[in-house]
Amino acid sequence: MSSLFEQLSSKLDTVNKSIVFPEGTDERVLTAASQLGAAGVLTPVLLGEINKIRGKAEEIGVDISACRLMDPKSFAEFDLMVETFVERRKGKVSDEEARQILLDENYFGTMLVHMNQADGLVSGAAHSTADTVRPALQIIKTKAGINKTSGVFVMVRNDEKYVFADCAININPDSQDLAEIAVESADTAALFDINPRVAMLSFSTKGSAASPETEKVTDALSVAREKNPGLLIDGEFQFDAAFIPEVAAKKAPDSVLEGNANVFIFPSLEAGNIGYKIAQRLGKFDAVGPILQGLNKPVNDLSRGCTADDVYKLAIITAVQAG
Repeated sequence: MSSLFEQLSSKLDTVNKSIVFPEGTDERVLTAASQLGAAGVLTPVLLGEINKIRGKAEEIGVDISACRLMDPKSFAEFDLMVETFVERRKGKVSDEEARQILLDENYFGTMLVHMNQADGLVSGAAHSTADTVRPALQIIKTKAGINKTSGVFVMVRNDEKYVFADCAININPDSQDLAEIAVESADTAALFDINPRVAMLSFSTKGSAASPETEKVTDALSVAREKNPGLLIDGEFQFDAAFIPEVAAKKAPDSVLEGNANVFIFPSLEAGNIGYKIAQRLGKFDAVGPILQGLNKPVNDLSRGCTADDVYKLAIITAVQAG
């Protein structure tokens, strides 16, 4: 795991990305921010009442001198931010409503990213996923051609690295959603120096069973190939046919993947969430994520049970996503 983050950190050596942390008084966030600032891999931007941030940092004994501290209530460009937010929301909020909304650190931080005053955002240590994702969807929005964001985990064990998706966001994705998830997951894999070989998973391999569920997966495969003709992708596969060459030779002898897939697209959130947790708990893989993908700029969500180390790692991933 350490070698993975050493590789990611090396990608940031020649850039100075800034990552916003809306939960500026959270002990775990402060600890991670102090470490990130000291390492010089990125510039942490801590939001909240500045005296409270400094007081908490002093209380827990961390140095945040390398961090930027910002209070929405005293932001010099707040009027411009309000105007930009009202325009971005296309009249769905009034000027007065925007002024109240933007005092919320998650909305304020997301607007900093939108206005190019920061490169990405990490939240969720003390907020729900909805609190983190909703401002991103309203302000950052999804990339052209992408209708929904999705959440992936990078599964790491020694020198092995795999991408599992969607394990965090979309409960029952349709074929269009699955295609988008597949294409975006391949791009995410490349950030981790994984040469993507994408398998669309099901309970069937190449027509061994037929149902609306399997048809959804085969339809998604066709759409994904249209979206990215150069992508190495195939399906539908049971997991063993996607992962074990000997099984692939029997069940899918003509597949380009040859049982060597490293990006796995699950047909539902239920399957994806169960799958990554089995790999994590029984297979002893480290699960890095969830990493949100499909947005115009990176925003990532922590678990409320996260550690300072989780915050540190997700911040590095977010900075790498910022390019």
